[in-house]
Amino acid sequence: MSPHIAIVDYKMGNLRSVQKSFEHAGVEDVVVTDDPALIETADGIVLPGVGAFRDAAVNLRESGVEDVLRHRIGAGTPFLGICLGMQLLADVGYEDGEHKGLGLVPGTCEKLPGGVKIPHIGWNTVEYPRESPLFEGVPESTAFYFVHSYRLVPRDSSVIIGSTEYGVRFAAAVQSGNVFAVQFHPEKSSAMGLKLLSNFGRLAERSQA
Repeated sequence: MSPHIAIVDYKMGNLRSVQKSFEHAGVEDVVVTDDPALIETADGIVLPGVGAFRDAAVNLRESGVEDVLRHRIGAGTPFLGICLGMQLLADVGYEDGEHKGLGLVPGTCEKLPGGVKIPHIGWNTVEYPRESPLFEGVPESTAFYFVHSYRLVPRDSSVIIGSTEYGVRFAAAVQSGNVFAVQFHPEKSSAMGLKLLSNFGRLAERSQA
């Protein structure tokens, strides 16, 4: 049986906590997998992770997962990037050089500005420049938990559905069609983080119809 949601295992960070959080949020049938065939048949795809942009991009390409992601996203499957999974959506990342990203949300992945402690670790409130089903039932100015040194800078600011302030105002969440991504960690963000994961689970369910 095809998984409801596939969490992509590309060897970047502890993905089991994301799986457990989906389950706590009431989303059933969630698998962590590096099998392109399982990812291909999922109703929703999640790309979480922490670590280096370059290594993650290489792992996705060499495993064949990148091609599957492009195909499924093009077919309308809901996609959620978390932390590094959001940064990888950029055309290019500038962490230890210049590295090609997935190019699914045109823009760049850049280091947070000087003058603030890096990495950015802790709770910050998120404002909503526009409405999105990802934040349904999650009040504006809700605090989420961040751990990162880089951020996605979209070329088109209209894709930004959440922003936060840390030295500079940056994109905390984006949506481009069926592609969603958040820079914070919903799996570490208490009840409202679980609500966001539940919302994504419903988006995946609707895609079955």
